[in-house]
Amino acid sequence: MVALAGVCFGVLLLLCGGTLLVRGASEVASEFGVSPMIVGLTVVGFGTSSPELIVNIVGSLRGETALAFGNVVGSNISNLGLVLGLAAIVAPITIQGELVRRELPLLLLATTMMTVMALDGPLEGSPAVLGRSDSIVLLLMFCIFVYISAHDLLATKPTEALFVNISEHPAILSAPSGRARWFLVLAGFALLFVGGELTVRNALGLASHFGASPAIIGLFVVAVGTSMPELVTTIVAAMRGESDLALGNVIGSNIFNSLLVLPASGLIGQIPIPTGGVGDLAVSWVLAAVLIPIFFMRKAKLGRVAGSIFLVAYCSYVAFRIFG
Repeated sequence: MVALAGVCFGVLLLLCGGTLLVRGASEVASEFGVSPMIVGLTVVGFGTSSPELIVNIVGSLRGETALAFGNVVGSNISNLGLVLGLAAIVAPITIQGELVRRELPLLLLATTMMTVMALDGPLEGSPAVLGRSDSIVLLLMFCIFVYISAHDLLATKPTEALFVNISEHPAILSAPSGRARWFLVLAGFALLFVGGELTVRNALGLASHFGASPAIIGLFVVAVGTSMPELVTTIVAAMRGESDLALGNVIGSNIFNSLLVLPASGLIGQIPIPTGGVGDLAVSWVLAAVLIPIFFMRKAKLGRVAGSIFLVAYCSYVAFRIFG
């Protein structure tokens, strides 16, 4: 089918664009002596979530806000159910105390606030929307999260670790020239926007062909496609035994989606909550909340059995939303 092929090609361009953007921006940062630690905290985090961000911005500019909502919430659900479930099946994931103490409660708080906003229409009897004021609140929460993360980083790392001596790192000196680095950045942005336009346009065509709402296509087609960076990163981290990276990547991506990607779309135009949207938010909240009692278990691990449960829960919900 042409529309499905267009969505797949658009997502491929998004992934390629995100990869080029991360590589180019990382090399530009290295050129100025910024340490890999700071690059990982900022550039890589943005790059892995850039497909969701671009799809939502393009969708909002085209007035397809239902697709934007479905993409974010669907990405959050697939990250926890599909990505985390598959990673845990590959290798057990240890749940870190620091993650449960800060990032996970913040994700639960953000999802709770989004659910409350979804239940609250601007006028009595009118459809619920995520408006500009709601988006500003979520963006302020994101700023607080970034501030706390940066504060903790500076408190645990010496200030000198934020920068490196370029002359002591031959790999940086031998990297592509300044023009080539900036070309990678610009090429990455270009592919992201072209891929976003193709993905949104063909996703709408796919929804029209099957008689489905754009929100459903966003939930289970676009969201899974844009979650591919998280899927690859999390599974590779789990195989290498890097539990903190595997779980932190999923939780961090969901925080980014909830507190930056969705409100960025809401600033462009009001996002109406589609039918079943509150239920989608509730599923996302429950999947995240289940991780907290697992932490208090004796081994505090998300093993293969738990991973299988997460995966089955995700597949069951997909079947329910599509055929129920």
